[in-house]
Amino acid sequence: MERSLSHIALFAALIAVLGFVPQITLATGVPITAQSLGIMLCGTVLGAKRGALAVLLFLLLVAIGLPLLSGGRGGLGVFASPTVGFLIGFPIAAFVAGLIVERSRAPIGLAAGLGAFVGGVLTLYAFGIPGMALMLDKTLPEAALLITPYLPGDLIKVALTGLITHSLARMRPDFLPSRR
Repeated sequence: MERSLSHIALFAALIAVLGFVPQITLATGVPITAQSLGIMLCGTVLGAKRGALAVLLFLLLVAIGLPLLSGGRGGLGVFASPTVGFLIGFPIAAFVAGLIVERSRAPIGLAAGLGAFVGGVLTLYAFGIPGMALMLDKTLPEAALLITPYLPGDLIKVALTGLITHSLARMRPDFLPSRR
């Protein structure tokens, strides 16, 4: 129990630290950040439940006003911005990524890459696109088109998630709760 709590806190902190990587803000108002890499890693390393809990802890800290989102954003106002769908999708994305890794018998790097893609890209976009459409007063196809500049960076994050998770598994096989 204590180890799980420390892992959850550690990965919530990892998401926050990735917020210090400079963001690129597009006209949509949704920045390209490294934080979605942290979301993917929460799921692939910690597993579905712990990964989602780490993200929920991070979002709770953001909601109470800590400026932990990329660009120093925090507070309830971020939940009324074009990023709202992504924020709502964060814990679900981590859960899906973790579930895929937990259930897969594929090599860990491949399972993590697949989990990161399905959870961290497809699931996240399934929430992010409607949120953008709602907040920007766009149709779903228009919002989907606005999301295309994010795809190359997200695919790089998928590859990094697979590599990082694989490396962790090789260095510390007992560390990966997602594979227990």
